[in-house]
Amino acid sequence: MKQYNVAIVGTGAVGQTLLEVLAERNFPIKDLKLLATQRSAGKKVSFAGKEYTIAETTEDAFQGVDLALFAGGAASKKFAHAAVERGAVVIDNSSTFRLDPEVPLVVPEVNPEDVKWHKGIIANPNCSTIQMVVALKPLHDAAKIKRIIVSTYQAVSGAGQEAMDELVVQTKQFLNSEKIEPVVFPYQIAYNLIPQIDVFLENDYTKEEMKMVNETRKMFHDQEIAISATTVRVPIMRSHSEAINIETERKLSAAEAREILRHAPGVVVHDNPAEKIYPMPIFSSNRDEVFVGRIREDISCSNGLCLFVVADQLRKGAATNAVQIAELLIKYELI
Repeated sequence: MKQYNVAIVGTGAVGQTLLEVLAERNFPIKDLKLLATQRSAGKKVSFAGKEYTIAETTEDAFQGVDLALFAGGAASKKFAHAAVERGAVVIDNSSTFRLDPEVPLVVPEVNPEDVKWHKGIIANPNCSTIQMVVALKPLHDAAKIKRIIVSTYQAVSGAGQEAMDELVVQTKQFLNSEKIEPVVFPYQIAYNLIPQIDVFLENDYTKEEMKMVNETRKMFHDQEIAISATTVRVPIMRSHSEAINIETERKLSAAEAREILRHAPGVVVHDNPAEKIYPMPIFSSNRDEVFVGRIREDISCSNGLCLFVVADQLRKGAATNAVQIAELLIKYELI
């Protein structure tokens, strides 16, 4: 099997998870470069039994690289085009290129063919969008979704390692009746919910909410779907949850939807209310599948369905999806 020179840009939570997923899936790596900011340069990281030294990200660091996996952040805007100019295909986890009409936005279970028209950069969607479209695309194909209403319950790890550390510290402070002073989040996150993720826009939706709207339409190739999202940060470490309501052109019974989803790639149907079986973050954490349950017909709408969807946003919502895109490039001989 052909092997590839791979660079990972970023050594935070997503960068570390990328390494885990590459190792687990036995990705054919010939040479590995770990790139990050000057602050992280020189640190040692183990991968597949070898020790690697993190180097500072520069334009010339991509010389000889076949595949560059950007873990998110400002580096994408600064270095992605330089990587492409030096011969690398870029898979980017940031929001920089997601809505660029010249850049494919891809979830392999949803729109794999879109990788074929890439021009050097492929965008990885937002984590909350990824798990939603994996669950909804099979239903969209079966009955055409007209409208989506989604409320998310997003783990603190979606905001990075510092956010995770803040939840641990605040939980201890709360239990010890100590004063809590938020740093990462605008308010206390321990024992609280914050109905804001990212900044508010002119329409009073947050940037995170509009990502779900615009990215879903792009990947479904359907600008007519009516979508409204409310995104909420919750005090758990890992895995995002979503309560989703859809309205379809053709009526889907809960039983038919359940059967469709049982055969959908990347989906685990976890749905038996009588036995208290439904998706929860404790089941999906450190897993790659999207868990779907609480499937029921909407009693307020003749062609409506309700679902509860949970997935690990560091894996399927970021790293695993990026590696799956890389595997598609190999499959289609595009790298």
